[in-house]
Amino acid sequence: MEILSLQNARVKGWAQLQEKKHRDKQNKYVIEGIHLVQEALISRADIECIAYDYEQGIPIELRDLPDTSGVEWIGVTDAIISKVSHTSTPQPVFAVVRKEKKSWDHLFAKQEKLVVVLDKLQDPGNVGTIIRSADASGAGGVILGKGCADLYNPKTLRSTMGSLFHIPVIEGDLTEILPQAREKGARLVTTSLEGKTTAFQYDFTGSCWIVIGSEGSGVSPEVSALVDDAIVIPMPGKAESLNAAMAATILMFEALRQREFNN
Repeated sequence: MEILSLQNARVKGWAQLQEKKHRDKQNKYVIEGIHLVQEALISRADIECIAYDYEQGIPIELRDLPDTSGVEWIGVTDAIISKVSHTSTPQPVFAVVRKEKKSWDHLFAKQEKLVVVLDKLQDPGNVGTIIRSADASGAGGVILGKGCADLYNPKTLRSTMGSLFHIPVIEGDLTEILPQAREKGARLVTTSLEGKTTAFQYDFTGSCWIVIGSEGSGVSPEVSALVDDAIVIPMPGKAESLNAAMAATILMFEALRQREFNN
């Protein structure tokens, strides 16, 4: 199938997905580039269609993947790709993916896994990088509280490098989910300059949820009231602080070290 007109109704619908309100309304989002589309296919994401540059053909990296027979492939023009793309130099392929509703049960079913909780973290690059680090470190999932950057923002999606498709990422109200996590035995820990214990002395084994606050103001008061422990990342150098993604990554890999390499 080919679509060659910018005025096509489907093209207009795809282009609208650059905006959150339309992503919410259509319950879909766009991923761009060979790598993200490849990860979505391998992970069996709910793909509505894949659009590719009809002059170049389907990228070779996507041709021989298993179980793509149910996917709709559509050849389109450069102009259509540019209209739908969020980047100034678009790649020759994008996919429209349906959002998948994940429940808290995904996380509660993995009680011994580390869970990373983001509270009002507004930078999409930081949110995406934390999801990528959570995937790399073997965490059980990531929770995005209200006020975080949209999971389906194009910048967030690019920063995940496909990790969005590997681990549960759930959006919700932290004042509802965190008390439930505590009832089920999870310890909630966050970072604070006033923390008495360092990140390298804290016990991250067992059921542990790490809460990461916003870049500017840290964890919000209502969430801070629910947290059990506050720890500090030692910084003997002269840098004033770490950004949220760096801090979260340090904690996740310290947890991995304790869980898997503490012999």
